[in-house]
Amino acid sequence: MIDKLQKADDRRLKALSGMGDRWRAIPKAWRVAVGFAFVVLLFALPRIYIPGVDELIRTTKTDFTTVLFLVAMYVVVAVGLNVVIGLAGLLDLGYIGFFAVGAYTVALFGSPDSPLHGSKLSDFMHTPYGWLLCVPLAVAVTMLSGVLLGWPTLRVRGDYLAIVTLGFGEIVRLVAQNATGLTNGQRGISDIPHPGGAWPDALPGFIDENWVGLPMFGSATSLAWYWLALVCVILCMFASRRLEHSRVGRAWVAIREDEDAAEIMGVQAFKFKLWAFAFGAALGGLAGALYAGKQQFMGSNSFTLLDSILFVAMVVVGGAGNLAGVTLGAILVWYLPERLRGIELFGVQLDTNEYRLLAFGLALIVIMTFRPKGLLPKRYRSSQPPLVAEEASA
Repeated sequence: MIDKLQKADDRRLKALSGMGDRWRAIPKAWRVAVGFAFVVLLFALPRIYIPGVDELIRTTKTDFTTVLFLVAMYVVVAVGLNVVIGLAGLLDLGYIGFFAVGAYTVALFGSPDSPLHGSKLSDFMHTPYGWLLCVPLAVAVTMLSGVLLGWPTLRVRGDYLAIVTLGFGEIVRLVAQNATGLTNGQRGISDIPHPGGAWPDALPGFIDENWVGLPMFGSATSLAWYWLALVCVILCMFASRRLEHSRVGRAWVAIREDEDAAEIMGVQAFKFKLWAFAFGAALGGLAGALYAGKQQFMGSNSFTLLDSILFVAMVVVGGAGNLAGVTLGAILVWYLPERLRGIELFGVQLDTNEYRLLAFGLALIVIMTFRPKGLLPKRYRSSQPPLVAEEASA
């Protein structure tokens, strides 16, 4: 039985590989046109009706646009963590700490409820564009925290590094919970700023007439937040893709495959690992800034160890090192439970929050058995001639 399932999965992977080869064989102009049309579809997805598809993808118990925003935000997280785990091969179990640092930076410097309210920098941030000013600061502070964490800890490897990063995530949570003079403790920080602007009287039928004049990033709808998160996803994927195919990306892959051999060949392993930590932390901080602006409230209970484990699950399940794979992982981890929420099975209404951990545990066992590199593993071009490669694989 297991052999049959393994063969079926091998056929699936071979079919996907063939589709990828055919896609790359299409002229570049056509690929750009198809990609542009797909992006336009993603932007319009919350407000259009697709017969036969709409019923399958829309959530019934939660707002569909809000779910799309959360998925896009967590795709940003997955892209950042993919650099750390998928490219550099560094197991980071405390990535939720960078997410929290970015969120709290926006809350501390942008909210009038913050203990820092009244400082010169905080007053400078209290403008109609306060959130936009806080985002670069959040990215910079999170990147600095990644460097400060990586400088003493990246000299250890494997399980030891995983334990250290896990401790970092818990330290950030405990500081947020107990440092009442800085984070207000469990009371949290409210009135976090968000981008300005109001809905225009344009695009009738696409923009609800009841939204006209209301804040675009207010509580009426999550559409503008989804659009903003989607722009962040595109920019982060572009930056990650360019880095992956640069000298830095090749150094990360060499370190992941064999750090000792990479150092012998002249790669400064510590420096490039530190860069991976800093870049991954920056994307985690950007996602945290999006989360803080959307929620407009930040408390210590928002960042748990479970969230950090789910972040790693996105990368491992989807396929470490592959942007399409980690995107699929984020969709499976965060969208699928919301889509299944409220569905009745044999007369019993499913509670996806109750069975999420069980489902992920079973999924990880199955995936690690049949697809240890994830559902969409990264394909690397062989530098060997075809005949030599076939003999090596045999």
